[in-house]
Amino acid sequence: MIAEDFPFEKRPTLSAETSLQSRSLGGDEIAKNRDANLADHATQFEQKETRNERAILASEISYRRLFEAARDGILILDSDTGCITDVNPFLFKLLGFSRDEMIGKTVGELSPFKDIESNKVMLERLQEHGYVRYEDLPLETKGGLKVAVEFVSNVYQAGDKKVIQCNIRDITDRRQLEAQLIEAQKMETIGQLAGGVAHDFNNMLSVIMGYSELIKLGLGQNHPLQRHNEQIRRAADRAASLTAQLLVFSRKQRVEPILLDFNIVVLELESMLRQLIDENIKLTMAPGAQTGHIKADSGYIGQLLMNLVVNARDAMPNGGILTIATQNVTLDKNYAFDHPGTIPGDYVLLSVSDTGIGVADEIRSRLFEAFFTTKPLGKGTGLGLATCRTIAQQSGGHIRFESKLGKGTTFKAYFPRVKERLANTSKLSPSGPVPQGTETLLVVEDEVSVKQLACSTLASLGYNVLSAENGLVALQVVREHKGVPIRLVITDVIMPVMGGKVMAEKLKQADSEMKILFCSGYMDESINRYGVLETGIEFLPKPYLPATLAHKVRKMLDAI
Repeated sequence: MIAEDFPFEKRPTLSAETSLQSRSLGGDEIAKNRDANLADHATQFEQKETRNERAILASEISYRRLFEAARDGILILDSDTGCITDVNPFLFKLLGFSRDEMIGKTVGELSPFKDIESNKVMLERLQEHGYVRYEDLPLETKGGLKVAVEFVSNVYQAGDKKVIQCNIRDITDRRQLEAQLIEAQKMETIGQLAGGVAHDFNNMLSVIMGYSELIKLGLGQNHPLQRHNEQIRRAADRAASLTAQLLVFSRKQRVEPILLDFNIVVLELESMLRQLIDENIKLTMAPGAQTGHIKADSGYIGQLLMNLVVNARDAMPNGGILTIATQNVTLDKNYAFDHPGTIPGDYVLLSVSDTGIGVADEIRSRLFEAFFTTKPLGKGTGLGLATCRTIAQQSGGHIRFESKLGKGTTFKAYFPRVKERLANTSKLSPSGPVPQGTETLLVVEDEVSVKQLACSTLASLGYNVLSAENGLVALQVVREHKGVPIRLVITDVIMPVMGGKVMAEKLKQADSEMKILFCSGYMDESINRYGVLETGIEFLPKPYLPATLAHKVRKMLDAI
């Protein structure tokens, strides 16, 4: 081999030392040294070529592993024809196709990408811009299942030709989470709206129920108009119950958990529950032996039970058997694993079973959804079961159901069992003659009709009653009042100009002995932050009856 035949761009350059040697050596020696140098360079070149080949091979193996193991779908298309040249396992498993069914086809020939016009537009945009992105591309699997995906395509040079790489990410779970977040935000907004509506509604109900009670007392028990008045009262009671459900659902009702014997609570409600069901329904009570105690709001437990009974009644339009049972149960780790959010431990189980129509498969997932109902228009609010779930959760428990279509449904509400001993926690409702008095009182209320009702009620009982429409006016009334001191102020909490709490603090500074009774239709953070629900502060929730107000006022005035 001569130097000119060596396949490099430049021939090896002889060093100065080699040139000196060439002068002192003969021609054969020079040629021998030259051939040795050339052979050494050739060996180095071959070794470099081998290393490059190995690196390329390692890179290809690494790419293939990433391609095969990717948790996103990857399509490789020929840029000129749009035909699929490669596809990774994740994608053909996601779409339900085999590799052979996809290779050689254009994306438009496959059912998931059957929108041909969109494919043409996509390819045109790819050729023009080299990049296309779709954030929410609806695909359909071979079996017809809808799949939401994020689709990103780009064009790049691979050797002597261009290829298109499409990355397809399944975002179904992400979309579900986003939908849940939107639903949660919507329900929070509805909850805030429900709380505001309930407050205004409670003011109106105070007036309706109050004047209905006054009419009842004025007419006498045997008056022919008394039955009409009774219908007004019943409608108001139903409205008050609906308002209570709104407040429970929106988590804006005041919760007063006390220690309860579940069996006693259920049995005390039996007579009322029987009035809720039709004559063709047989009610069976099955209290468990030595059922443990729970810590919950007794009113809430009654609300939950009534809602479940009404739901069972409506599921048995042709009659049937309704069974209410209680028992002690222990939920283990396996149960908690199957029912996320459940804490293993001891519970008291309340079950309400019916032999009615059962729950259809298509509505099972929506059964506890607020405002969802299968009842005819005007027959249901869609709040009953949603309220039951909220009550169970607020009490530290949970609720679920079992149902067979045409064979009935059982709702099971679990409440944590406590070991505390039961104390006397009964609440006596106002009874007997309505107490009277002669003290001077001040009613502070921005709702005119509510203020008029409270004033007329207390005045009819002998009290000297002053009034004001907000806290600022009330302070002026107190300053200008002469004669017998004002013993008690009945005030709304939230009012324009000046609220009840600020007014009460200013009154207390001037007269520390003055008693304050707070009233409100709100039962949430909006009054909690005013501190009116703290221990030792007297509070009367709306709606209230005239007799309830009278008993509360007399009790506070008589307190030392």
